[in-house]
Amino acid sequence: MDRELRDSRSATPSSYRRDLDVDQGHNASQSPCREPSVAREKDLLITPADKVTRILQSCRDNDLDALTALATSLGGFVDDGTRRTAWPVLLGSVAGLGTIATDEDETWRSLPRHRDEDQVRLDVDRSFVYYPNDQSEKQIQVKKQELSDLITKTLRRRPALCYFQGYHDIVQVFLLVLGVARAPPTVERLSLLRIRDFMLPSLSAAISHLQLLPSILHAADPELCKHIEGTQPFFALAATLTLYAHDIQEYGDIARLFDFLLAHEAVVSIYLYAEIILSRKQELLEIDDDEPEMLHFTLSKLPNPLNLEHLISETVVLFEKYPPESLPFRAWRSISPYSVLKTTRDSRQLARQTLEDGQLFFDKQAAQMRRAQAMQQVMKDTKRLIAVVWETQRCWK
Repeated sequence: MDRELRDSRSATPSSYRRDLDVDQGHNASQSPCREPSVAREKDLLITPADKVTRILQSCRDNDLDALTALATSLGGFVDDGTRRTAWPVLLGSVAGLGTIATDEDETWRSLPRHRDEDQVRLDVDRSFVYYPNDQSEKQIQVKKQELSDLITKTLRRRPALCYFQGYHDIVQVFLLVLGVARAPPTVERLSLLRIRDFMLPSLSAAISHLQLLPSILHAADPELCKHIEGTQPFFALAATLTLYAHDIQEYGDIARLFDFLLAHEAVVSIYLYAEIILSRKQELLEIDDDEPEMLHFTLSKLPNPLNLEHLISETVVLFEKYPPESLPFRAWRSISPYSVLKTTRDSRQLARQTLEDGQLFFDKQAAQMRRAQAMQQVMKDTKRLIAVVWETQRCWK
């Protein structure tokens, strides 16, 4: 067992980069069917049972490095039974003596109503469309009520958080994997520490995430970047805002992708979308750059089928070759220091942060956004005043 754990710790994401042909580097113009790394081929030699043993041992040891490597390797955390233990550990939702935190407290029902509860109800009514597909209509209605309660509990306990459309897509996956008792503390930590930027009073922080895409693409493939430069990166908003849960319709695929995303820092989600674009280079180059609507439409849709394992391994390569601090156009400097992109820059930070830390980051970033909005208004008012003065002077001449 000890040797297995040492092996799993050594299988860090950087091994994927070392196993690639260093003479070729990361050539984004290559076919999306590039050969998988040797490390991922070795994953095929590990039985699912052996891998589950490693994952659970890493959870008991709170070995986040090993969990990250296992989440990134072929097949991720294998099944929901393992995820039920691993996801809370990655998010720091652990009670005393290493046990997974649970919460069946009903006192939230007496808390003041959250301002967004009407929208929550509308979205919950549209949930569980694609999965689970093995339950009766009555069972689905029970799931919808559980989802509504889970979201409402989180919002009432953290009233500063703003609900966004698509939040239910994320939370329904957590409910299905973790169950009613384990989901609440984990979802609360997810909301304040991992997707906090999406729950601020406006989506300006989420949009700032998208501004990293052109910089990543420029670094990795200037030709492709230039071809699509007339298309604003808003095409990636729905996918990145929901951690891809809005776009991926297969339950097994989204659960496996969550293994990868939850084990890594928040910015990796943006690199994943960049890798999706890079993998579609030939398809995109066949669209004339003077057809921005068609480019936008194509870029906003995930490829089908979606080769998740390949995309995950290539995203790791892309991230390690072009880390955020190295991106051109000072893109990383434009991100708020209170953004989840920076407060999770070390993926292990999130598990160590407290809910109070998340609330403090939220308050500081919200204040920063208010100051920026006030400054923009001052600039608009100043420009308007200058225009009036010039027009007055012109009339007096």
